[in-house]
Amino acid sequence: MKSAARERRKIAADARRVVVKIGSSLITDGRQLSAEKIDALAETVSRHHGEGREMLITSSGAIAAGMAKLGLSRRPQNIPEKQAAAAIGQSYLMWAYERAFSRRGCQVAQILLTRDEFSFRKRYLNARNTLFTLLAHRVVPIVNENDSVAVEEIQVGDNDSLSATVACLAEADLLLILSDVEGLFTADPRCEDGACLIPSVREITGELLEAAGEAGSGIGTGGMYTKLLAAQKVMDFGIPMVIADGRDPGAIDDVLAGREKGTLFVPPRRKMAGRKHWILHSIPPQGRVDVDAGAARAVLKGGKSLLPAGITGVKGEFSAGDAVRVVGPDGNEVARGLVNYGSADVTRIKGLHTDQVRLVLGYAYDEVIHRDDLVLVDDRI
Repeated sequence: MKSAARERRKIAADARRVVVKIGSSLITDGRQLSAEKIDALAETVSRHHGEGREMLITSSGAIAAGMAKLGLSRRPQNIPEKQAAAAIGQSYLMWAYERAFSRRGCQVAQILLTRDEFSFRKRYLNARNTLFTLLAHRVVPIVNENDSVAVEEIQVGDNDSLSATVACLAEADLLLILSDVEGLFTADPRCEDGACLIPSVREITGELLEAAGEAGSGIGTGGMYTKLLAAQKVMDFGIPMVIADGRDPGAIDDVLAGREKGTLFVPPRRKMAGRKHWILHSIPPQGRVDVDAGAARAVLKGGKSLLPAGITGVKGEFSAGDAVRVVGPDGNEVARGLVNYGSADVTRIKGLHTDQVRLVLGYAYDEVIHRDDLVLVDDRI
């Protein structure tokens, strides 16, 4: 117990750059923004900012704010309605943050992102440079998904995922997800009296994700599946994460003081290289290539590139440079990587040796996916 307490205190002490994720329910009151809740949040964040930490916020609430302005009685159900509500609500949300933080002499800046910023390496780096510049000027960035233009194909997907991506983008020391639950439980505390809070997690296992994804499962309470995916993403990058109850006004202070609060996700000592983390977590795969046992073994154990000879099948349509899944004969994903060929050409050359590829296509790369562009999934190294 003492070592766990020391670990929390050390993580908190080392957390000089912190991303705080705020859900809609924590800054709204019914169907509209709550000035009181936003003011309380701004007081806490600006205080830690004033003590020398670099604070970033990923915030929901634009659609909720727009609903009130449009007089809607229920949350919009289709993309155009969500976009319209967000277009109105984003400025209102930012104005509320601006007013609350400016009272405390703290400057904020809005950053609106879509998946495009993360899928293209150049945009990814540009977004990162913007964040670094704002932090250098002692500005608190407030990030949310650009719902006014996002559609299903380019959505980051959820604000847990967005906050994890921002934490990696900013090379944060800690991601704090404030939710409407106390943390990760062994079962649904609303239904089972014996449910216990899990104080720390060191590995996101397939079994844990499967349990969190089950409909009606206790572990899935509060959108826990997306939170576990967020934890997996930041842990791969070497960033710890805490899920805590944002309804507790002292949650941020307690976590940043190293007190036992919520569930702490502890990353491994080794972190994934930045480019490989980007391939695995920021680029949506466009298809898959199936490989035989020899190719799967060469990729997993031999540190080899993926050659045409080991490919047995192609699924989906993709272009050269896209990310694809590499799937072994047992149906499990072995790796993910950036292909040198489009799906039509991979279909034509699968099973061939490299010297035969040129005869078929008139040109040839030595590899379908070079080792430098491959990320192992099973052992996450």
